[in-house]
Parts: sequence; C-alpha cells; structure tokens
Amino acid sequence: MTTPANTGSALWSAQAHMPSVLGRQLVIARGAGNYVFTTDGQRLFDGTAGLWHANIGHGREEMAEAAAQQMRTLETYHVFGRYLNDRAVELAEKVASLSPIADAKIILNSGGSDSIDVALKLARRYWQLQGRPEKTMILSRDLAYHGLHAYGTSVAGLDFNREGYGTDSLVPDTARFDTHDIEQVRRTVAEIGPHRIAAIIAEPVQGTGGVIPPAPGYLEGLQQIADEHDILLILDEVITGFGRTGHWFAAQRYGIRPHIIAMAKGISSGYSAVGGIIVAPEVWSPFYRTGAPIYRHGTTYSGHATSAALALKNIEIIEREGLLDRVLHLEGVLHAELDALAGDDRIEETRVAGLLGGIQLRPELSAERVTDAMVDEGWIARPLRGNVVQISPPFTTTDDELRGIVAATVSALDVVAAEAKADSLAVAR
Repeated sequence: MTTPANTGSALWSAQAHMPSVLGRQLVIARGAGNYVFTTDGQRLFDGTAGLWHANIGHGREEMAEAAAQQMRTLETYHVFGRYLNDRAVELAEKVASLSPIADAKIILNSGGSDSIDVALKLARRYWQLQGRPEKTMILSRDLAYHGLHAYGTSVAGLDFNREGYGTDSLVPDTARFDTHDIEQVRRTVAEIGPHRIAAIIAEPVQGTGGVIPPAPGYLEGLQQIADEHDILLILDEVITGFGRTGHWFAAQRYGIRPHIIAMAKGISSGYSAVGGIIVAPEVWSPFYRTGAPIYRHGTTYSGHATSAALALKNIEIIEREGLLDRVLHLEGVLHAELDALAGDDRIEETRVAGLLGGIQLRPELSAERVTDAMVDEGWIARPLRGNVVQISPPFTTTDDELRGIVAATVSALDVVAAEAKADSLAVAR
C-alpha cells in the first residue's frame, strides 16, 4: 500500500474526509470577540461558536487572568478517593445551584464524550445495585449524536458514526427510537420490553442531526414513559446546557425532570476542556449508603482545578452580562430572519430553538458548498446531516451580525444555485 504524496500537516483532522480537505484547510491563529483570524490574516465571523461552545466569545482577558491566577496557586490536584481540590468543589456547588435537579451531585470530567460514557455506565450500574441486572438496554433517538467514545458511538442515531467497527454497536444492548413520533417510541419500548431498559437518552434539541427542536409533547412523552416504566431519563445537554436555549438548561425551558444531565461545551465556553454529569438523588443516594459499592468513574483531569476556575469565571460572565436574556432576544431576531426565507423555493425548511438555527436546503444545493462560499466572504457556518446550514453564534453576537450571517447564507446560496444551474445546462448539452 502506498502513502499519498501530499499528506499535509502531521495533525490528523477530526471528523474529516482527509483526501478532500488536504490543501484547503484553514488554520485559525487568533480569536477576538465574535471573530477568529486565520494565519494568513483572514477575519471570519464565528457563526457556529466553534463547535457550539464559544458562548462568551473569544479572547476574553479576564478568562486568561483567571487561568493564570489559578495556575500560580494550584494548577490542579486530582479528586480521587478522599482528595478534593477547592475549585472543583466550588464548581460542583455552583452547577448544582443552577441545575433543574434538586439536591444534585456532580461528576466532573474533561468533555462531552466523557460525560456520555460516565452517564450511561452509571445507568447500568444503578440498576445492578437495585437488584435488576436485566435492565441493561440504552435507547436513543434516530439522528442522535452523543459523542464518539465507545458508548457514544454505540448509541449514535447517525449511522455513519456507528459503521465500520465490526459490529452494529461497540457496546451491546443499545437501540434507537423515532425522533418525532412519541407513539412510535412507546411501541419500541413495548417491543424491547421496559423491564430490560436501563435508560433513555435524548438531546432536548438535536444538534449534529440537523438542529431539530422537539415536536410538541415529545419530551414530555419521554418523561412519561420513563416514569411509567422505571426507566432513567438522561438529557444530553452538551450543546444546550449553560444558556444556548435561553435557560441554564433546556430541561428548564421544556419543563423536564431528568435523572441525569450530561454537560460540557458551554460550561467553560471552550476556554478549557470541562464536562460532567448532574445526578438526581434517587440515582446517587444508593452509592452514598454504608456498605455501598464504589461507582468506578474518574479520569486524571476530572475536576481539574484550572478548568474549574475557568468554568466558574465563564458562568460569572454569563450572569453578570445577562447573556441568558440576550439569547432569548437573539432567538427572536433569528426567528424573524429565517421566517423571512419561507418563500425561497431553494430552502425546504428553517428551524430555530434558542440561539440554534438550521436552514435545510433542497438536495441539489450542497450545504457544504454554501458554507465554503460563506467562508470566502468572511462568515463561518457549518454543514450538517440532512443538507442543513447551522447557525449558532456566540451569545455576545449583535443583532446586525446575526442578520448579516443569514444574509451571507442567502448570498452564498445564490452562488451555489447559479453553479448548479450552469452544471445542469452543461450536462444537457
């Protein structure tokens, strides 16, 4: 087997089809506010907040100062066994105070995929401890994305994330259910047998699947199914947590009472790798009783002191600057801008939930090509499954910037539509 002649950088890009990105990769060197800058000086509006996370914008001096101050004091110390560090304790208390789950316990780790693994393992371990070892199945939605660790890969509702690993699931005992139809979900639960199901996991708003808000009554239906059948309900709020829907957690927006919430991304706005889970008392209390077994979780950087300090400063900024209210305002602006595209026959549908927007294009007009054309004009958007253009900028975005990225999407669509028409005419000749 020969090695390709041009393999570019030594860095193997994430989630990339390498042959098609070589020679056209953008190297980001600097960030300031709602913008990032490439090594060749191009200024780009960060219309996706990185990977849904740069909620307070880039290059905040007080975030750098918080990290430096913490590193001078204590870069970190682990939280295994009887040891804790003060910043991890402070962050856990703060997250618990913001959580929709009363009397919650917090497990901290390094990111969203970690959070999914620890949540799903906890669900199965919980039922073992309850004397119901048959409850091992984890159910997830079609089109779901739950990270790319082994468990997240196994519960993915996006087939391309599960394919190619030798079996349908790296971790056994997983199944998918319908993304929209709660009655179909009930039928799936009945077919599998609720006595076998440990947990249902769902994103309140599906992100990578195409920015898909919940159908009316759908999340409430999942809550009812979980309550009726002794099934744990886990919300994956890696994207929606910490303000993306105008509330600290989407569970609060939709009135849902989960047993576990997975979190990451917005907890630090990307200034450090932080994640974790929020655990309801009915799930954590069996592990706190005399004679209880250890729940075997934790990695070297769980509760990392500097990461915790940055998450605390990020939360302080969100509170001080009223950014949750800002998100609700921007949601209205985004709704108005996307509703105005309703008559554009090149667009199949637009979707908004909080500061999360998706523009679904007709199949012959490539979302990837549209977002490439947007970069050429100074705007970053992202193509998602279903031929969707994602718009999810920082909470600090101005009204004009938000209107600007929607206008830039339409301009890029004009370019791509003209190219598609020219290609069609050339084929006809």
